[in-house]
Amino acid sequence: MKKMFFAIVFLGNTLLFAQTGSVKIKITEKSTMEEIPFANISIEQKGRKIAVGTSNILGECMFDSLNVGIYTIKVNYVGYQTSQITRVKVENGQTNFLEIKMEGTTATLQSVEIITYSMPLIDPDTKSGSTVTREEYQNMASKSINSVAATSAGIYQSDESPVLNVRGSRASATAYYIDGVKVSGYGSNSEEYQSIKENEFKKINNNPFSTFSIDVDAASYSNVRRFINDGHLPPKNAVRIEEMINYFSYDYPKPKASQPFSITSEVSECPWNTAHQLIHIGLKGKKIETENLAPTNLVFLIDVSGSMDSPDKLPLLKSALTLLVEQLREQDKVSIVVYAGAAGLILSPTRGSKKDKIFEALNKLSAGGSTAGGEGIVLAYKMAKENFIKSGNNRVILATDGDFNVGVSSDDELSSLIEEKRNDGIFLTVLGFGTGNYKDSKMEQLADKGNGNYAYIDNVLEAKKVLVKEMGATLYTIAKDVKIQIEFNPSKIKAYRLIGYENRVLADEDFNNDKKDAGEIGSGHSVTAVYEIIPSSSNEVIDNIDSLKYQKLINNSTSHGNELMTIKFRYKEPNDTTSKLIVETLLDKQLPFEAISNNFKFATAVIEFGLLLKDSKYKGTSNYKEVIAMAKVAKGEDEDGYRAEFVRLAETCEIFSKELTKK
Repeated sequence: MKKMFFAIVFLGNTLLFAQTGSVKIKITEKSTMEEIPFANISIEQKGRKIAVGTSNILGECMFDSLNVGIYTIKVNYVGYQTSQITRVKVENGQTNFLEIKMEGTTATLQSVEIITYSMPLIDPDTKSGSTVTREEYQNMASKSINSVAATSAGIYQSDESPVLNVRGSRASATAYYIDGVKVSGYGSNSEEYQSIKENEFKKINNNPFSTFSIDVDAASYSNVRRFINDGHLPPKNAVRIEEMINYFSYDYPKPKASQPFSITSEVSECPWNTAHQLIHIGLKGKKIETENLAPTNLVFLIDVSGSMDSPDKLPLLKSALTLLVEQLREQDKVSIVVYAGAAGLILSPTRGSKKDKIFEALNKLSAGGSTAGGEGIVLAYKMAKENFIKSGNNRVILATDGDFNVGVSSDDELSSLIEEKRNDGIFLTVLGFGTGNYKDSKMEQLADKGNGNYAYIDNVLEAKKVLVKEMGATLYTIAKDVKIQIEFNPSKIKAYRLIGYENRVLADEDFNNDKKDAGEIGSGHSVTAVYEIIPSSSNEVIDNIDSLKYQKLINNSTSHGNELMTIKFRYKEPNDTTSKLIVETLLDKQLPFEAISNNFKFATAVIEFGLLLKDSKYKGTSNYKEVIAMAKVAKGEDEDGYRAEFVRLAETCEIFSKELTKK
């Protein structure tokens, strides 16, 4: 009996942690063994799509973080028979390598009578081009189709994005055809990102306060991951370091019963500039168990315009919302509003227990038409207000690629519209989908203005993370308008730089202004901010601004003892209009980098990764080798494999950087 008892206990313990593995697929033509690029691949389990992808120009596609289990893989491509492999086993920590050989199809066509004639798509007398050999392709830093096309004369590709301009034309005027078939998602790139000017070092004497709003969005990280997995570095403005840090959860202490969140802080040396120090601040939101969450009034606002007609858009969106619906309870209710050329209600408020009815409405959705996003927003908020649950969770979930083009569509117009609606006690979650025409800047701004959060969904596993595993953090706000203000001790610190949060910086007077909007914290959410500081003893020249003549001189020996800085937090309860204040003091207790917490180490690795991706002027001695080493040391339990995936992304970018150096 003892042996059996111990065996059962061991099995139970191993099941406490989710186990994941990977599948790497190479697709070739059976008779010629040539690679097949742009084939559509789906990973399925028990009849449900778990992940979708497309083979790159080498015919390869990688699926990471798949839960251990048995899967079916389906591959289809125009002109080839659909291939299917069943009982593909995914094992913990292992990568399963598969080669799928596709056979061409044969079909007998009826005779065709030509009654009209038009000019061919491409005039053979005017075309120009170039040839890229296999060896040249292997040596290219980026292996996307745009990078290959950019080797031809007259074609320009910006370093900031994969957009192509042909002979000075707009990127949207470029179409892509493979064997005469127009394809999307590989070239006609009109993605939009807000320009980011990095926070600079500020002298304490001139700027004694640093004030900003917290940010729990994580869209930047999953979007950056999409670019890297597609074979090229992301645009610099797509890299928002605070969102990359906050993609990951951290093991901060639980808050006290009377507080909505806990506060943690640490000080250590800066790895990329050892003359500087880093100050790490962590917040941990109070977690409310699912059974204790307030009733929910959700309105799904779904973009069904023509731009959503792509496997990584509307089909993935439907799969994502299906995962969320499966978590709903009897006391929850859902309405569905769609918009294309116009907006309409396709599902009136329906109890969460009537899942079949909700699934039926989702499954009927199809894409087509222009995009009247503003009209959809008005109707969605109208439904949310009409079905408002007092002391409940009232939220609109906007799912779109952000490509609004009819009616109210500019960033400023849409932001003003959202700002009008947020005062009704209705929160907003923005879910972004797709590539090519993705409007990141618009969706980030909508979430900021709408008391909300923003996530980018690049696969079904990300949908599961955002809408299932982190459902409370995504959908249930425990504190709103959360602001942080730091007052630095000039006897200890000469200058400081807030890393990231460029779009969240506030005026110092906004901290005590309860009318000023700020960020929200959800149930169980963790938020991290890091400052890079220059010690008061440093001789480093910060800028060319002269010292203040009438500034009161500080007596270093008596100035507030060993205090490094004072941290002040303001927040409101979800239904309140008056803020509450928390004040903490951080003492100058610098630890060696080796002795700091894994939370601090991993956040530092993510920051250094972001500095490299942005090619920041503050990157100092940053390098991918150091990023990878730090992340591996601080990986911890990593039960869902997110930190291991980060290491793989850093390793991929290290390869990219070496290839760029060779050039």
